[in-house]
Amino acid sequence: MKQNDDWKKDRIKSAQLGENPMVIAKMRSGFAVIGDTQFLPGYCVLLPSEKVNSLEDLDFQRRCEYLLDMSLIGDAILKVCEPRRVNYSIYGNTDAFLHAHVFPRYNWEPEERIPYPVWQYPGEKWRDPEYQYSEETHCELKQKLSLALHELMKKAYK
Repeated sequence: MKQNDDWKKDRIKSAQLGENPMVIAKMRSGFAVIGDTQFLPGYCVLLPSEKVNSLEDLDFQRRCEYLLDMSLIGDAILKVCEPRRVNYSIYGNTDAFLHAHVFPRYNWEPEERIPYPVWQYPGEKWRDPEYQYSEETHCELKQKLSLALHELMKKAYK
C-alpha cells in the first residue's frame, strides 16, 4: 500500500498536526525531520514552528533558538553517523520559507565531491528510489537520531 503524501504539501503544518512522518523531534524552534533522500545517511532538515520567509523574520531570541537547534541536529548526526564533518545551509530559494539543511559529509564520498557543496551531486542521487527515505531501510537511523537529539536537548535546554 502506498503511503499518502498529502503531508508534503505543507510540511510545517503537517508537523504541527503530528502528520509528518519524517519528524524526528519537536524542538524549541521547530521540528527536526529526516531528509527525503539519504544518499548521505543522516541528512536532516530543521523546519520552523511557524512558516516564515527567512531567518531575519524571527526576533533575536527565536533566531538564537533556531540556530542552536540547527547545531543540535548536527551534534546528533555526528554522534549517530560519525561523519567527517557536518555542513549547514539555509537557502529558501526553491522552497521559499525558512528551513535549514544539515548534511553529514563522509570520507567515503568520491574524492571529486568532497570539496563541493552537496547540491552539486548529480540529480539521480536526489531522485533515485534507492536513496529515498523508507521506513524499512532508515527507521533504525531515524530512531537513533531521535534518541540522540532528545538527549542533547535535555542538556541544552536547562
